Amino acid sequence: MISRREFLQASVAASAILAGSGMGNWARVAAQQALTQDQLLQFDAFGNVTLIHITDIHAQLKPIWFREPEINLGVGAAKGLPPHVVGKDFIKMFNLTPGSPEAYALTYEDFSILGRAYGKMGGMDRVATVVKAIRAERPNSILLDGGDTWHGSYTSLKTRGQDMVNVMNALGVEAMTSHWEWTLGSDRVKELVEALPFPFLGANIFDAEWDEPAFDPYKIFETGGVRVAVIGQAFPYMPIANPGWMFPEYSFGVRQERMQAVVDEVRAEGVDLVVCLSHNGFDVDRKMAAGVTGIDVILTGHTHDALPEPVLVGETILIASGSNGKFVSRVDLDVREGRMMGFRHKLIPIFADVITPDPEMAALIDGERAPYKADLETVVGQTESLLYRRGNFNGTWDDLICEALLSERDAEIAMSPGVRWGPSLLPGDPITREDIHNATSMTYGQAYRTEMTGARIHEILEDVADNIFNTDPYYQQGGDMVRIGGMGYAIDVSKPIGSRVSNMTVLRSGEAIDPARTYTVAGWASVNEGTEGPQIWDVVEAHIRKIGTVRLQPNTSVVVSGA
Repeated sequence: MISRREFLQASVAASAILAGSGMGNWARVAAQQALTQDQLLQFDAFGNVTLIHITDIHAQLKPIWFREPEINLGVGAAKGLPPHVVGKDFIKMFNLTPGSPEAYALTYEDFSILGRAYGKMGGMDRVATVVKAIRAERPNSILLDGGDTWHGSYTSLKTRGQDMVNVMNALGVEAMTSHWEWTLGSDRVKELVEALPFPFLGANIFDAEWDEPAFDPYKIFETGGVRVAVIGQAFPYMPIANPGWMFPEYSFGVRQERMQAVVDEVRAEGVDLVVCLSHNGFDVDRKMAAGVTGIDVILTGHTHDALPEPVLVGETILIASGSNGKFVSRVDLDVREGRMMGFRHKLIPIFADVITPDPEMAALIDGERAPYKADLETVVGQTESLLYRRGNFNGTWDDLICEALLSERDAEIAMSPGVRWGPSLLPGDPITREDIHNATSMTYGQAYRTEMTGARIHEILEDVADNIFNTDPYYQQGGDMVRIGGMGYAIDVSKPIGSRVSNMTVLRSGEAIDPARTYTVAGWASVNEGTEGPQIWDVVEAHIRKIGTVRLQPNTSVVVSGA
């Protein structure tokens, strides 16, 4: 008799065939200039429950360019596994067609050329069209938001997240979890949460003083004759990756034992399907799936990964839905006799030139942006270089930011945080004030100027590297590697903490960094309370206005080994 795991493996294969056939069709019809909305939405309905997943929107209401990573290294057990596969290797692994719409949407290969051919992606008015279409076909659907929603744009900063709350309410989200939301400060988060028409879930968020749960851990939905428990898992490393002084009342953490206890609790209540709406990051979720029994589906977020197939861990499927509104995941499930018997999945690409904007959502978005229209559209300069961020190491947006810090803050060395958010710009694009904010907007954006010894700089690089390349996913507590301007170094990601970073060099002189010498360092996004300095977006704007046109040389200052 076929085992349940073997049956689920067959479902993964079916999902791959379904997504693959649809994507192959995109390439063929695109060649005929006939890519259609109906084709993007085509799906052979299955089972009795549908999950709709969006995550890591980062307040991007309008269509954007977003280049997928060129470097996404896996370490330890994750080495060489999705999502740590990029470019041509990704195309080969998932049997995509080079130069096709799916290759453009899912990889960095020929991004500028294909971007001009296939257009921007995302836009919450297009997402609304997709969600409404799925709901019309499948009234037994549940729309879930994986967090990183209220942060990342000019308007979300100005409205303190209200623009995104209004949009997500109109979209009809039925539950969410959180991460960057907390950088609005706990008072503002509580104010917004109290007005939400859906639950703000966080089984792993505790009251710091009383060490007891602070938010609803789960929500039970009844749809299609099935009881579905959705458990929320907020980003576990808030006080490490973001300023803890902004939310001192709360503590976070993976809390694997707590997750198991909550799963056991909902199972005891007789639910048929257990879904974890997670902002752990993919590798953390992969480990949690192996350590917690009873979770059927993990809707993963935080690391911005977009995978055209689910990943199966034991009897749990992991769904990765990308970021910035580029994709919507649809998962149809056959749930019978209190368990998931099979599924079908599609990662739906939101091609902005193909999907018709929903008029009601488009009007709402335009209304939210209207008070800031002049600032959003102010042109500051132009770029001849592709500007992007996503990747373990240097991205050109951060090269530009580091140049601005070095110049405007009169520093020898610059540091820019390895955050994953921030849309791209194609060569020839104007750079608007909105574009700069899309890459820098946050509630602690002060650009500091300080002094550090060479030893301290080395210590910082080692600490950040361990947050990314520790072989235990539960110790991977950062984003990507801190970006450095004015300095080069070598890194061996296979070595332990304290010995990964070497050959630190001042680029201007070629001299080795002296551990005992003091260097003037400029940076931004310090997690320390009371940091002083101009806002980073003002620093970047001043720099771009001075140079007029951005022309960046390839950055070869970081030499990576051990991957």
